[in-house]
Amino acid sequence: MPIQQSDVLYTAVATAENGRDGRVATDDGRLDVVVNPPKEMGGNGAGTNPEQLFAAGYSACFQGALGVVARQEGADVSGSTVTAKVGIGKNEDGFGIIVEISAHIPNVEQAAARDLVEKAHQVCPYSKATRGNITVPLAGE
Repeated sequence: MPIQQSDVLYTAVATAENGRDGRVATDDGRLDVVVNPPKEMGGNGAGTNPEQLFAAGYSACFQGALGVVARQEGADVSGSTVTAKVGIGKNEDGFGIIVEISAHIPNVEQAAARDLVEKAHQVCPYSKATRGNITVPLAGE
């Protein structure tokens, strides 16, 4: 269920100049990066790119959701990591992305880790935002 404007607790603001071959900065100056297309897409690969930024945000958000689920389940996720792999490629109407989420949870057996990852995927705001729009394979170990 979508939130309403009155429910917003925080709003991030970022502005891009020159799209994929320029600069992106937040209004508070905490993030200010050069963006360039990766070499695989014909760019110089000198800066970061939107897919890397999305992967960073998604992995951090998913790690937070994993922590919430773990607390509810009484599971120990200390020392865990979440990796998001964001791929971009051509589709029938231009370009699309795919995200692969994998979590390494050393203090939990593999079946329980997979269950935690599935539950985190249900509560993660990034997962909710992308559900039904992009493919998101999950892996937990």
